[in-house]
Amino acid sequence: MNIFESIFIALDAVRVQKLRSALTLLSVGIGVFAIIASTSIMGTLQQAVNGQLADLGENSLLIQRTPTIQFGTNWSKMRRRKNITYDQAKQFRERMTTTKLITISNTSPGYTIKAGQESTNPTVSLIGIDDLYFTINVTSISDGRPIVESEVLLSQNVAIIGQDIVNTVFAGVSSVGRTITIRNQEFTVVGVLEAKGGVIGESQDNRVLIPITVFNKYYTSPWDASVDISVKAESKFQLESTQDEAIGIMRSLRGVKPWDENNFELDRNDALTGQFSGFSTALLAVAWISGLGALFAAGIGIMNMMLVSVRERTREIGVRKALGARKAWIVRQFLIESITLCQLGGLTGMVGGVTSSWALTAVMRSIAMPNLVFVMPWGTVIFSITICTVIGLVFGLYPAWRAANLDPIEALRYE
Repeated sequence: MNIFESIFIALDAVRVQKLRSALTLLSVGIGVFAIIASTSIMGTLQQAVNGQLADLGENSLLIQRTPTIQFGTNWSKMRRRKNITYDQAKQFRERMTTTKLITISNTSPGYTIKAGQESTNPTVSLIGIDDLYFTINVTSISDGRPIVESEVLLSQNVAIIGQDIVNTVFAGVSSVGRTITIRNQEFTVVGVLEAKGGVIGESQDNRVLIPITVFNKYYTSPWDASVDISVKAESKFQLESTQDEAIGIMRSLRGVKPWDENNFELDRNDALTGQFSGFSTALLAVAWISGLGALFAAGIGIMNMMLVSVRERTREIGVRKALGARKAWIVRQFLIESITLCQLGGLTGMVGGVTSSWALTAVMRSIAMPNLVFVMPWGTVIFSITICTVIGLVFGLYPAWRAANLDPIEALRYE
């Protein structure tokens, strides 16, 4: 009996025993689905997050009251930290000697932007910035100009808006030079941000930038009064010394005692990437453990299915042995059938995993992440094919050995 004939027998067994086969193959499919889908989705998100974190720019530091990524942090402890005030930030900028490329900003969500009869949903992020914001952050303006130093010092009502705002309230017309209203305050639009898409469900184009002095005057509340400080080193060789100086000055300004830990966070884009990688690795580990557990359970189901097949085909095995079939031929036949069953279930899981992750990527791209690119997990697909083969061999070996060692006389008598 050749390989193809053994494969056809395995497929015929699936056809005859539909329910039993479906339940067994479903376990294999679920395991492979969990492994492939989780790997693809996390790989896609990792790619997107790395791209967005690159917006911090090279040789840059970000100083905040709380961590950018909250995974694994003591949130109650973070909440007790005092705000980084605007005055502290200005003193910090004055004291720094290794670099003067320092920008101060603050963000508050949940605003509605109006222009004439049009208005946005109350989901716009309002960001207060200074004139160095565009020098340090990797952010570009597609139309108009950035906010200048005099507009910050004189607290002038000017604004730079994102593409989502343009599409909602200025559809079909130029927005530069026109007026928008934010909580009864009118602002002149001086620039439009280049479209950037979104990351982790949050649009990067649904925002408005205004001078931080105006932000502090009209829009600061006690719960969002803490500012962020972005620092850019003069070169990558000065990054460590700039970071050390920044930590020392911030500890002094915030009255941190020598034996106490920092009551602020200082992040670099490589550190943030590492934090997200740790988070994604933990999720992947859970998915892989669950998937491998399902595959192990499926292997037991495959063994049970093959043992039933041996019992049902005992007389057939006896006839074959009586006609001169060797043990190795019978072992090979049942192993091929076992591997075929595993690969059939694995193929179902692979198709489901790739299709679902591609569909989820498409949904996220259409909602808020237009730059999201689907990542095909080729390595995981190859691993899935391999592990299904291994499971078929390991869990099919005992039924194959049992079939090969049947006594031909007793097998022929079996009813």
